[in-house]
Amino acid sequence: MNNQHQVILSIGSNQGNRLENIESAIAAIHQQIGTVVKISKLYETLSWGFESDAFYNCALVLHTQKEAHEILVGVLAIEKILGRVRFGTEGYQSRTIDIDVIAFDEEIIMSEDLQVPHPHMQERMFVLLPMRDLNLDWRHPILQKYLPELLQASEDKTFCKVIQKLQSPLQKIQLEHFNYIAIEGNIGAGKTTLTTKIAEDFNAKTVLERFADNPFLPKFYEDQNRYAFPLEMSFLADRYQQISDDLAQFDLFKDFIVADYHIFKSLIFAKVTLTDDEYRLYRKLFEIIYKEMPKPDLYIYLYQNTDRLLENIKQRGRSYEQEIPAEYLDKINKGYLDYIKSQPDLNVLIIDVSDKDFVKNQEDYVFILEEIHHKISR
Repeated sequence: MNNQHQVILSIGSNQGNRLENIESAIAAIHQQIGTVVKISKLYETLSWGFESDAFYNCALVLHTQKEAHEILVGVLAIEKILGRVRFGTEGYQSRTIDIDVIAFDEEIIMSEDLQVPHPHMQERMFVLLPMRDLNLDWRHPILQKYLPELLQASEDKTFCKVIQKLQSPLQKIQLEHFNYIAIEGNIGAGKTTLTTKIAEDFNAKTVLERFADNPFLPKFYEDQNRYAFPLEMSFLADRYQQISDDLAQFDLFKDFIVADYHIFKSLIFAKVTLTDDEYRLYRKLFEIIYKEMPKPDLYIYLYQNTDRLLENIKQRGRSYEQEIPAEYLDKINKGYLDYIKSQPDLNVLIIDVSDKDFVKNQEDYVFILEEIHHKISR
């Protein structure tokens, strides 16, 4: 999965309940457009360029797969829902809510309806000061200046008063309760995509399974009986080596780690693919290795029905996966669920994502975060 875009938005309000307006805007942006990962403090600033009530302002950082113009359409829709009325006349106006796209990565966009970076950002202290709170390593792509340089060079001497802190939607998830989360699922369930997304949003370390170059995998899909045992032994050895090496880089008591697999997946696949005799031998070896492995604080299983799995496998286009039969995926799903039920000490969260697309639909990703939050809160 490609990295998400980093977007900076500026939010202002000077009509009605200003704090409520801004909090509603943040919630709507997080629910509909992208993940709000950082929020500045709330500032009060005298109206700029016209006589009116003072503004409340803040800035936030958004992670999203959406392109810049999709974000613009989204924020305009949120403004309208929250009561913003745009008049045809040019110039400054009072407003219940104002959401500006300040930056989109470090790109330059000059279209009729969107200019990024915002052409006046460097002239406005009510944009620069909240942006400073975000602690970003961001450079203005036209002016070639970082934020401290922009602040120093700005001629705007407007006083901006700090009112209070604002809570990021991610703060309530409290993932800091865990040091090590493993995300698992059947072939095509989206475990690597979700792992990468959560790691980016929560600034976590990742442990990602490396398996594409396993020489037995294409052969296995052509002749399962012949290559099942060497394939499963190869995977077990690789996973043990990988997870040992990767986890050794981190401090399991301090770092936050998200992995897209746990070594017990080896046992699930082996039970499906091996004969009874092979499986008994395999399990003995597995249990020796399993005792040595650190256990995740939370184990998330992404469940998807078989039809959806087949659709995802087809879309991602790995040639050696295209002939995987539905019956095989059914057995893998059943194997996971049976194993999870047999492990009372495993802290498990099963999330049904059969009707979810957490890459394209922000609401679906927020649903997953809410499920994790509920699990932590219980």
